[in-house]
Amino acid sequence: MTLQRQPVPVLGVDATPLDVDGLTAVLDGFLADGRTRTVVGHNLHSVTLFHSEPQFRKFYENSDVVLLDGAPVLWLWGRGREKSGGDTRPVMDYRLGSTDWIPALGQLDGLHRIAVVGAGASANAKAVAKLQAIVPGATVSGMPGEDWNPELEEKAAAWLAELQPQLVLIGLGMPLQEEVLWRRLPSLPPAVYCAVGGAIEQIAGIQKLAPRWLGRLGLEWAWRLLLHPRRVAYRVFGEPWVLLALLLRRRLRGRD
Repeated sequence: MTLQRQPVPVLGVDATPLDVDGLTAVLDGFLADGRTRTVVGHNLHSVTLFHSEPQFRKFYENSDVVLLDGAPVLWLWGRGREKSGGDTRPVMDYRLGSTDWIPALGQLDGLHRIAVVGAGASANAKAVAKLQAIVPGATVSGMPGEDWNPELEEKAAAWLAELQPQLVLIGLGMPLQEEVLWRRLPSLPPAVYCAVGGAIEQIAGIQKLAPRWLGRLGLEWAWRLLLHPRRVAYRVFGEPWVLLALLLRRRLRGRD
């Protein structure tokens, strides 16, 4: 299955614009063919890493689906879509963070084995229970990822090889989860591997989700800053300047 990427103006990245129904149809196809696939998402943090970390860039360029996650990325893609004409559906239909599409996993045909890798033991167990309710016909297994290290990575790889899941939600934070997949993917069992960041804690109810109206206004960053100021402050106030410098350098080198 080949999915068409579309450019995100200004940011110099491509994405796969899908709504929830579109993504579930794609995942159905992935499950049917049984091959190794990867699903990731673009926000300003990933765009910064894309332009600063060659390995991260290669992983995104080779991923099967790159969702529109962050509001600025979505808005810039939407402006480009307006100029090209065609699709007139609301731009917000295409914003897919992990917690937007995970609740729709129960719509998938033939999904029988799910693995959840990441978060602390309590959050992981609660997320597994929630997913079991979302997909009652599947077996959902979990492995915490707190204090990730090479020994735990080896253990996780062996666990996945024994489990043979069809769908893996890996939430180790960005860019660790992408680094792990880049290293391990060739030796991991065939499955759809989805990098979901903090979604495991959010599904578990440990981390509160921003109200949907804030998301539609592009103000989820303010909610996260309020709840986790030390963790989020640099991404909100510092990283955009790093990204701006990277994009300017790219433009000066003559790349669109």
